[in-house]
Amino acid sequence: MNDPTKGRPPRDPARRKAFREDVLNLPNVLTMGRVVMIPVVLWYLTRGTPESAYIAAWLYGAAAVTDLLDGYLARKRNLVSVFGKFLDPLADKLLVMATLVYMVQLGRIAPWIVVVLLGRELSVTSLRSIASSEGVVIAAGETGKWKAALQMVGVLGLVLHFRFPVVPFWPEGVDLNLCGQWLILLSMVFSVSSAVEYVRLFVLAVEAKEQRRK
Repeated sequence: MNDPTKGRPPRDPARRKAFREDVLNLPNVLTMGRVVMIPVVLWYLTRGTPESAYIAAWLYGAAAVTDLLDGYLARKRNLVSVFGKFLDPLADKLLVMATLVYMVQLGRIAPWIVVVLLGRELSVTSLRSIASSEGVVIAAGETGKWKAALQMVGVLGLVLHFRFPVVPFWPEGVDLNLCGQWLILLSMVFSVSSAVEYVRLFVLAVEAKEQRRK
């Protein structure tokens, strides 16, 4: 009878332990929690009441805060990992894009805006992957950071949606959906601008690499 384990490399307990420690450290657990929070936020949005929108906004805000917290902890405790570098930007994009796509179904934002933003994210991610395979690193610029911040706040406005008396001298309440739409539109300007900047940096980096080879 053939041994199914024959020919396989021996298992290394130390390696598996190192892998678990690399994946299951505190910053990565917070990042994974951000992903888990997405369906919960969407479930509250389906209820369509001001109360559920308020809860969804708090959950979305808490998930957004973990984006700052996990990066801080990773640097502070020297827990930066390969898994974290992959999961952290993915969790950010999933949180924002999943919520925006859901907003289209709820009629809170125009579909073409989400298509442009989603297309930009896919294009830039592909470009950075190609650059990485060529040994070229493209760092995020200030424009991209402004884009991300505006999107986070804009989506929060869309999640709240209803008129809430957030300004004391305006008892009728502020149209938070309208505020969110304007912030998303503004973020789209930064989004397209940063995409153009990524392309420019990619071309310059590739040209510089070719020059070094000569």
